Amino acid sequence: MAALTFDGMKDMVGQELGVSSWITVDQKMINDFAETTGDRQWIHIDVERAKRESPFRAPIAHGYLTLSLVAAMSYDIGAVPEGTAAAFNYGLDKVRFLTPVKAGAKVRMRTTLVSFDEKGPGQFLMKASNSVEIEGEEKPALIAETLAMLMAAPPPKKG
Repeated sequence: MAALTFDGMKDMVGQELGVSSWITVDQKMINDFAETTGDRQWIHIDVERAKRESPFRAPIAHGYLTLSLVAAMSYDIGAVPEGTAAAFNYGLDKVRFLTPVKAGAKVRMRTTLVSFDEKGPGQFLMKASNSVEIEGEEKPALIAETLAMLMAAPPPKKG
């Protein structure tokens, strides 16, 4: 795919921006997330109990852990135009958690540009539809419409 530019982003609306590399969501990542957030529910961190009692027969990642990987996968895709000085998380319009991510599963993200609107000089609001796929699963782990405020780098000074 050709490099994305601010001028060309409007023409990209409705098109896929890319697919990220696979990320393994292992038990250590899940445990670290549990410690960081204080969400130590057994279905995430008690491997033996999850194997016995969980309907998934394995520990599963926190939904918010999977959602938190969206930023890293966006960077992997290179979903912002050249000349972006900064990109800020502006929020989410919609998130749905569809399929649990079992410990050890691999996930990747597929992103489509929904809109790209100028909000002020050098400021652009980018809305993207993201589907986090699980290797070997029919349904995605989640779908999320993300909003990012992009700041264009000032043009180089002449002279």
